[in-house]
Amino acid sequence: MNLPRPLRTAAAPALLTATALLALTACGSSEADSGSGAGGTVDIRIPDPGNSGVLALGKKDGSLDKALAKAGAKVRWTGSAGPFAPAAQAMNADQLDIATGSITSGITSLAQRPGFKFFTAVDPDAAGEGILVKNGSGIGSVADLVGKKVAVNQGGTGEYLLLKALAKAGIPAEKVKRVYLRPDQTAAVFNAGKVDAWAVWATYAVAEIGSGKAHFVADGAAIGSDNYSLNAVRTRFAEQHPGVVKALYRYLHDASAKEKQDPAAYLNVFTDAGPTAVTGKAKEVQTAFTRKGGTVDAIGPKDVERFEDVAGFYAEQKVTPGKVDVATHLLDIEKLK
Repeated sequence: MNLPRPLRTAAAPALLTATALLALTACGSSEADSGSGAGGTVDIRIPDPGNSGVLALGKKDGSLDKALAKAGAKVRWTGSAGPFAPAAQAMNADQLDIATGSITSGITSLAQRPGFKFFTAVDPDAAGEGILVKNGSGIGSVADLVGKKVAVNQGGTGEYLLLKALAKAGIPAEKVKRVYLRPDQTAAVFNAGKVDAWAVWATYAVAEIGSGKAHFVADGAAIGSDNYSLNAVRTRFAEQHPGVVKALYRYLHDASAKEKQDPAAYLNVFTDAGPTAVTGKAKEVQTAFTRKGGTVDAIGPKDVERFEDVAGFYAEQKVTPGKVDVATHLLDIEKLK
């Protein structure tokens, strides 16, 4: 999730790192929910950040609300971080103001009738995403996936990574069986041997690699991934409160740079035990991925070119019925007043 790179954990570092589905029922339901609160303060609705990432630390130490207060706003944490598709639906339904996702999941959501725009970008995660296989599986290259079953999330990062890897290796997509699964349900299937590989990103890969039982047969760098992590804002909110969006961007940009320098400080923010904690070898893996990752930046012309390449690839692969015009759904954060 991710707002900085976990808006994937290191996913994500983007905004968010929790893995639960967005709890839509916990979100507000009207424009008034993100309107003025006490004293005219603007509420900005963001999924709860969980236990790691810049937003988690910003929530704990109050630095995020302090930064937003200068723009007359404060956060209302609502729901929990999860896949971008339901978050996009929540923004479209005026139940959420900010969400994080990849350009790949973003494109499939933009193919609908989007009520949101993207306003930041984190460079593709060259180290933390890829095609995961079990140690000793006998799969030593992308070519070895022919005839195998690979778990992917439909229309999102997983499907993109697999299709991109196969295309680069010159392997027809139909030579590999895609098994469509929700990412938060895939680990059990992968570990039970019901699929041969898993196209996945850091939010879910860290635990598997940290267990010492799995590795990437091809990571983002080898695949040539253009899978940026993006932050999205509800279009109407950006129109009404551009200064708040800009203040949020500045906070995320600065905090993600600090996270990159000291990743451990942004892990296990609220607890170092339990299912949300990153411990042992997994902590080392996550820290290494974050150090190698990008920061939350404004979207530039070269980024847009790569977004368009992904949109064209998705159209060629029939993931979308046609090429999605990504450029019309982007905000130039530097031009916001």
